[in-house]
Amino acid sequence: MSHPRATTEAPDGDGPCEVRFRRAVTALMIAGLLGSMILLIVIGSADAFAALTFAGRVTGFLFVASGLVQGAAAAAAFDYWGKRRWRHSGAVTLIGALIALFTSGLLVLLWFQEREYTPYALAYFPLLCWSLWALRLLGGERAWRGIPHPKGFAAGVTATALLASTNLAYSAVYQPYSLPVQFAVDITFGNPVMDPGRKIVNLPVTIRTENTGKVASYILNSSYQVMGRSAAFEEKSRDLTGWKTDVKRRFDAERYVGPAREEIINTGPVIRAGTWLETGDVQVEQRVAQIPANAGYDLVRATTVIALLRKDRGKIGPEFEIPRHSWDPDQARFFACPPECEDQVLHSGRVVHNNNIVNVTREPRHVYSRWTTGKDSTHVRLTISPAKSKGKASADDESYDQYGVFWVGSGVATVPFAALTDPAPE
Repeated sequence: MSHPRATTEAPDGDGPCEVRFRRAVTALMIAGLLGSMILLIVIGSADAFAALTFAGRVTGFLFVASGLVQGAAAAAAFDYWGKRRWRHSGAVTLIGALIALFTSGLLVLLWFQEREYTPYALAYFPLLCWSLWALRLLGGERAWRGIPHPKGFAAGVTATALLASTNLAYSAVYQPYSLPVQFAVDITFGNPVMDPGRKIVNLPVTIRTENTGKVASYILNSSYQVMGRSAAFEEKSRDLTGWKTDVKRRFDAERYVGPAREEIINTGPVIRAGTWLETGDVQVEQRVAQIPANAGYDLVRATTVIALLRKDRGKIGPEFEIPRHSWDPDQARFFACPPECEDQVLHSGRVVHNNNIVNVTREPRHVYSRWTTGKDSTHVRLTISPAKSKGKASADDESYDQYGVFWVGSGVATVPFAALTDPAPE
């Protein structure tokens, strides 16, 4: 007695056109699955083996595992459009197409947030189109045949893919971190030492920075300044009429002090840019401000500010540690506006997000950190922007949050100038 042909076998006796068509479909299906495999492994391996957070490594291994499934799906596609010796080859091919749809769809969705050119877009945009074609073809072929409860299987695969895509998108866009960044920065004056031969007051300044939290952070820039304040004393009360001007200039409103002015005595970086502080690390810097005894100040005050980037959000290239000087003709290429812009010290380098999904859906980002000083104040400015802008873009709070940039500062150390020139006896 003869038996009917199994429904999973390919029909025999196809004409030349049908054979060529089937071979073309097979080649296109395998090419799409292999392309998806390469893309997922390339994206995932960067996080799986180098991410600084557990969540980042899990995401990376998820992408790598999905890529391996795509490799198996490519082998299944060859069998499905060939001899069909494996009963589940159609279902595995279908799973591969679904993975390609959800992963490429996720990448395209994240790309549309910034709509910037990246070479990876030349892969995941075509893959999205290919996955739609492949699912339509596999749906017409009813590739899920041979699997028990095919509707439940399809619903489970879809729900799992949607859940994974949602989690990946949430982690890539919002980057929820429960560990806060905690730094303690203190600036204090030491005991002044008078140099009688030159009538100069040597005022020690100590700046102490400690990472008191649980997150390591890069130092993007830092600055301290020692300021001397001069103001006229008025015996007659002025009824605080000038308080608006005082507050605007960050002075206290004082009844018996007339208009005040400040000038910089000492200023400079505190910690070398590009270094980082691990949890519990302490950095102590010593400076000495030399002030003429007849300078005529009434108060001397000191402040410091430090700009940091969370190390669990991104990594900075070693070139960031090299300072560039705008007044050096050999370094003019690093600046967007020479010679019109103010003189400054620039640190710049590539910043790589700790989630590689962000990196492949954005142009490469660079962090630009500028230190400049004038007669009355010192400024530190930060910009995270594409390299082609050379940092001309204004500060972006969203980029600051995405890459974990934040500022910490000390309180204000203040001492009467008279206590420096004529210190009280111990």
